[in-house]
Amino acid sequence: MAEKLIIEAGRTERHYWADIWRYRELFYFLSWRDILVRYKQTAIGIAWSVLRPLLTMLVFTIVFGKLAKLPSGGAPYPILVYAAMLPWQFFANSLSESSNSLITNANMLSKVYFPRIVVPASAVIVSLVDFFISFAILVVLMIWYRYLPDWRIVTLPLFTLMAFFASFGAGLWLAALNVKYRDFRYIVPFIVQFGLYISPVGFSSSVVPEKWRMLYSFNPMVGVIDGFRWAILGEKSGIYLPGFWLSCAVTLLVCILGVRYFRTTERKLADII
Repeated sequence: MAEKLIIEAGRTERHYWADIWRYRELFYFLSWRDILVRYKQTAIGIAWSVLRPLLTMLVFTIVFGKLAKLPSGGAPYPILVYAAMLPWQFFANSLSESSNSLITNANMLSKVYFPRIVVPASAVIVSLVDFFISFAILVVLMIWYRYLPDWRIVTLPLFTLMAFFASFGAGLWLAALNVKYRDFRYIVPFIVQFGLYISPVGFSSSVVPEKWRMLYSFNPMVGVIDGFRWAILGEKSGIYLPGFWLSCAVTLLVCILGVRYFRTTERKLADII
């Protein structure tokens, strides 16, 4: 016999997190649907997940590595850049997809009950799939340059988890704000573009003057990117520990406040949208 769900007053407050597990199949469906729709009727399909970070890596390598001749700490500059492009592309895609996720599923939100947090969460998972696909290029680059990572590579899942929390928390903020203030659909691309240049993607964060390192680390992606480089490049890419822990704290704070803000505005989403 199929399990019944009784809609009752105050249920969303008492059983919200249990309902997320109850609606896990909807979460799987939304994620799989978005993956299929993203590459439907495209000429090269899923290869776009690889081309975007790869082309950006080539541009940054030429501009910062060849022309500006910024230091890479002895590591091949393409690997230095691509190790940062992986988490940044994941973060940027998550913001873009999450911010529009509620608007895209407006009809569903106004007709059916389910925990609304499932919608932006599925958008982040789709970006995570792109992240794993793009990771294959990093492996190819390491083989090409005959670069073998050391034991630190086993810590990479921890920094991936950190990137997920940063993406999820910021995505929840923007998803809720985009429903209430439609101007955010124009602001999000600017945030993503601006963030690319204030994050250490095309260069090492070691070029930032010492007196500005702590302030610079308020950007949560600084800690994520430095962590990725440390795990992939090993000793050739050190971590500025005070700034790294600050980035971790900011990431956790963004995630917690993002969930709280989304839950606060969730009750009114169906009426506003």
